Amino acid sequence: MKERKRSRIQAAGWRVGTPQEFLGLTEQEAAFVELKHALATSLRERRQNRELTQADLAKLIGSSQPRVARMEAGDRSVTIDLLVRSLLALGTTRKELASVVEPPKRRRAA
Repeated sequence: MKERKRSRIQAAGWRVGTPQEFLGLTEQEAAFVELKHALATSLRERRQNRELTQADLAKLIGSSQPRVARMEAGDRSVTIDLLVRSLLALGTTRKELASVVEPPKRRRAA
């Protein structure tokens, strides 16, 4: 968040923090959530880039369209194993998977 915006929000009486602080997550919990989100986002992007519908992907992985929708939404009932297997079914390489799960670079506050 830009410093100017942060200052305006704080001046209005609001607190500014991270999702981790808001939800009271441990470092491990936050890392897990970020990992699952990255995999789910990558799955949706790769499916769309291949011009597949959720139903098409479901057939490819032997699942259902509602399950694919839950996968792309990062639903807590979806396992990381299923996300990874689905990405592999779309032709994602190990190297590409590694770049998906690599922790995002943290920017320093301005």
